[in-house]
Amino acid sequence: MFDPNFRITPKITTALMQIEACRQAVDDLPIGASLLQHLRETAALITTHFSTQIEGNRLTLPEVKAAIHGQRIPGRERDEREVRNHFAAHALMEQLAERPRALSEGDIKRLHGLVMTGRNKPSAYRTIQNVIREASSGGIVYLPPEAKDVPALMRDLTLWINTQVADGELPAPLIAALAHYQFATIHPYLDGNGRTARLLATLILRRAGYGLKGIYSLDEHYARNLRAYYASLTVGAHNYYDGRAEGDVTPFVTYFCLGMAEAFVNVRVAAANAARQTTGDQSALLRDLEPRQRRLLALFRKQGSATAAEMAAHLRMSPRTLVQLNRAWIASGFLDYQNAARKNRSYRLAEKYNRLKI
Repeated sequence: MFDPNFRITPKITTALMQIEACRQAVDDLPIGASLLQHLRETAALITTHFSTQIEGNRLTLPEVKAAIHGQRIPGRERDEREVRNHFAAHALMEQLAERPRALSEGDIKRLHGLVMTGRNKPSAYRTIQNVIREASSGGIVYLPPEAKDVPALMRDLTLWINTQVADGELPAPLIAALAHYQFATIHPYLDGNGRTARLLATLILRRAGYGLKGIYSLDEHYARNLRAYYASLTVGAHNYYDGRAEGDVTPFVTYFCLGMAEAFVNVRVAAANAARQTTGDQSALLRDLEPRQRRLLALFRKQGSATAAEMAAHLRMSPRTLVQLNRAWIASGFLDYQNAARKNRSYRLAEKYNRLKI
């Protein structure tokens, strides 16, 4: 099985702490539904723009937005298809992130299929060798594994991802970073590997609770400094069989975590500003709520009422602890009973909190 060689350095540890602090802060922000939808759509556009730009797409961000909304850009037909395909693959990634089942090779193949063809069908791995060359000189930068070895390597990578996520010992940002690196190392397709690797990393993060409400883009960080991105991916020998698999991946893990921390800090600031602008006279009422109560607002807004088990799952705490909290929250006027029967007990927001526009 895939057994990456890396170290968790003090720099990586600091980045992980920043990421966790920002994740919690953004999750607790009371962002209104309409604003959240706008922020999510903007993040998807930015991700598509920068991920395709990394691969040579020439459309500007306004042109990307126009192309996705059906407008034609003369002379840029190929670029139009690329951004529409990526935007569709990003939408599939968001759908997969909401599903509780384990990641499958089929999921990854479908992401690549959308990236390359715009069709939600699994794409087959390459059957011939490919070579990554330096654009200006034509010199070989990396020689990936032979086509015959790709299926087994991809099975191992998928199994490793699911095992690590289930174990919960390795922080999700590290799993995402290492999966990104290994996918690029295997290079299972002749084209579209970079875009698919970045979507895979984001999918892993979202499934592990690092969705940040879907309003961040890691691809912008990569695109801002492509030299650093490619340099961090260059580990060990240029030939897969001459030491690439055993190389120390710490530089790429460091690069990935630092970029993720930077992106999360930026989103935390922007989301906090947006939330302040939309809360208006609700701010005093919201200030009285503790973080756990703020996080429950979104759950109740989505489904109206909730059982203790549903609330506990949303807050990631034990149902027994949640039941005790609910007694206090009913006494304080935060919650009311939707159904007070012991067997089917459920809760709803008290009227003054139910009127909040979140």
